[in-house]
Amino acid sequence: MPKTLAALALQQSIATILVAAGSSETEAETVAANLVMANLSGHDSHGVGMLPRYVDAVLEGGLKPNAAARVTADIGSMLALDGQRGYGQVVGEQAMQMAIERAQTHGSCIMSLSQTHHLGRIGHFAEMAVAQGLVSLHFVNVLSRAVVAPWGGADGRFGTNPCCIGIPLAGRAGSTGRAEAGAHFILDFATSRVAQGKMRVAYNQGQQVAPGTLIDECGKPTTNPGVVVVPQANGLLGALLTFGEHKGFGLAVACELLGGALSGNGTWHDSDAAPVRSVVNGMLSILIDPARLGTQASFEQEALAFVNWVQASPAAPDGEGVQIAGDPERTARAQRQRDGIVVDDQTWQEILDAGRKVGVVLTC
Repeated sequence: MPKTLAALALQQSIATILVAAGSSETEAETVAANLVMANLSGHDSHGVGMLPRYVDAVLEGGLKPNAAARVTADIGSMLALDGQRGYGQVVGEQAMQMAIERAQTHGSCIMSLSQTHHLGRIGHFAEMAVAQGLVSLHFVNVLSRAVVAPWGGADGRFGTNPCCIGIPLAGRAGSTGRAEAGAHFILDFATSRVAQGKMRVAYNQGQQVAPGTLIDECGKPTTNPGVVVVPQANGLLGALLTFGEHKGFGLAVACELLGGALSGNGTWHDSDAAPVRSVVNGMLSILIDPARLGTQASFEQEALAFVNWVQASPAAPDGEGVQIAGDPERTARAQRQRDGIVVDDQTWQEILDAGRKVGVVLTC
């Protein structure tokens, strides 16, 4: 039977394993809180199910506990940072905090981050920016395993390459119908039709996925998520498809060139770009302070007016009405904080096994 766990209890269990794997208590709490927040937000693909892979990456040496972001270039409004293969949840927050401070000082900041381990849910970093009234754009590449096929191709050639845009919406009404903090526009998506982690979740739950999502190791359409989770009989893997056909493919390439090549992280062009269990991310982020553009008042007014206008559209037949990017995550958080986080049997067993690898036996 799947386990239903309170967010705090789950976070404490994950932190315990991370400490045993070599992290300081502070780092462990940051990473665990980030993973659990992904689950709370409805994105189990980026949640606690990633822990077993993190532990394996630490044991392999591809993930370095307690590493910090290192500045490699700094001209005020532009920053280049090396994540030194540290936990992306920690290094990413450090990088974003520096970029936020620079944008507040100079009006904008272009920040590149290379060689960081898995950054997790990129929307978290956009949320950091919009909470300070800043617009943010993020382009990310993924060096781990080439699991996404190019448009017109029949095998994996790059990663899921997320793109994220955060736009503050001051005074917007949230789910209560009243103006509330945090009801901002947070567009966060993989350029593949679905995130790779969602295939792991579906595979662990014994589910098939929607047609048009995957091709198998022979390049043929399939609904079996296992083709991108475990090697098939011939030792090969299938691949995810990009969303929007050539349009998603084009954006995936842009993320590879900006998040990978321009950031100094490197790009895909061989099969040995990273250790087996590591997930290495590069990210190019652009932060803008509307106040320094002189458009703050009109920006707030026009942004809110447009969003309200769009959401006033009548609900489609059998639909629930128009949502703005970020709304589903906020709804999921309220529901899962109340009812708990469901972890399927296979994922929970993998977490237990990961704990045992570093000497932790969970009892919850």
